[in-house]
Amino acid sequence: MATPRMNESWKQVQKQIKEIWDYAEFTPQEMKKARGKMRVMVKLIHEKTNEPEHEIFDKISAII
Repeated sequence: MATPRMNESWKQVQKQIKEIWDYAEFTPQEMKKARGKMRVMVKLIHEKTNEPEHEIFDKISAII
């Protein structure tokens, strides 16, 4: 079960992802599916942006 602190951290990560890839649309269901799963998030962003996966991984790693 997620604690309030974990939920707040996730909200911050989502916000930063949406700021970095502001031209991509992420549904709440997609974000929920990717929560806590780096590979799923990288794949989701790659599918939406065609950005190389290693670059996406580096950007996400920098914010978490």
